[in-house]
Amino acid sequence: MLNIKHLYIFFSTLALIIFFFSTEVVKAKSFEINDIEITQPFEINFDKNKVIDLGFKKAFFEIVYSLIKSQDFEKIDNIRLNEIKSMIETFSIKEEKFINQKYYVNLGVSFDKKKIFRYLEKKNIFPSRILKEQFLFIPVIINEKGNDISIFSNNPIYADWNKTNKRYQLIEYLLPSEDLEDLNLIKEKLDVIETYDFNEITKKYFLKNSIISLIFKDKNEIRILTKIYNDKNEIIKNDTFKNINIDNKTDLNFLIENLKNLFDDTWKKLNEINTSIKVPIKIKIKNDELKKSNNFELFLNEIDMVSDYSVEKFDKEFIFYEVLFNGTVQNFIKIMKNKKYNLNTQKKVWMIE
Repeated sequence: MLNIKHLYIFFSTLALIIFFFSTEVVKAKSFEINDIEITQPFEINFDKNKVIDLGFKKAFFEIVYSLIKSQDFEKIDNIRLNEIKSMIETFSIKEEKFINQKYYVNLGVSFDKKKIFRYLEKKNIFPSRILKEQFLFIPVIINEKGNDISIFSNNPIYADWNKTNKRYQLIEYLLPSEDLEDLNLIKEKLDVIETYDFNEITKKYFLKNSIISLIFKDKNEIRILTKIYNDKNEIIKNDTFKNINIDNKTDLNFLIENLKNLFDDTWKKLNEINTSIKVPIKIKIKNDELKKSNNFELFLNEIDMVSDYSVEKFDKEFIFYEVLFNGTVQNFIKIMKNKKYNLNTQKKVWMIE
């Protein structure tokens, strides 16, 4: 009987070790970014390592800017190169070449997810889950007298909105097609446009997310009333920009960049991870279901709201886990259900059935 127990411990431990070092787990614990391109002149003092270091910085900021709100960007701008390198798991040179006395390199970089979260926590920054989403965007310009509107033609925001996009931005924008029927409908609603929900237009696009921006154009300022809709929320934003002329390209680009940051920040706020909250949750799985336990660990590694987890112990019947979760118990249960886990929560130690 003793030998059987020893064999059980050996094979269980071996299974856990093999799983821990699997490629899939490493990937799940990482933030990966590719196509980081750097170009530098090939001169006498050329140093390839310095070019690679520039790639590391660029990769780091693209990843972290996608995690945090724009108001927190300046908090990390002075990070040291050694700090960035300490969070890198692996990197690869996808392509490099010398053309016309210039060195071109394309990098792929993988960052340790938990180390980045710990770094942000020290900076008192709450990250968000990186969830890319598509939104219908309808910008309506209303003149200073409130008696005329521009939606498609004579609307520089509509014309230039998707001309430049930054990689760290999470929202992909779909602009409405130029539809005379929609234009006439909005004109009919001009007197009540601030309370109009645009549902007659948005429902045509079969998207659960939409952003309606009413841009009131005055001589000296622009006031913007924005309504952001998704399947669960309706968020209203009021913003004012002074001394701006949207017929000037520089001012227009400034306004578009600020609005995109505002919308991205709102989306990130909805998906924020409160890393200051670490709720311990104890879960057990039958130890004769190693495939289930392996899949469970993969699941834990993929969920950004899981701060950490560990195998506390195992006996002849169960493997016991402790999970530290950045959120409420109810939220964890909801995530588990969405992933089709049948969780028995009747006792102090929950059980995956």
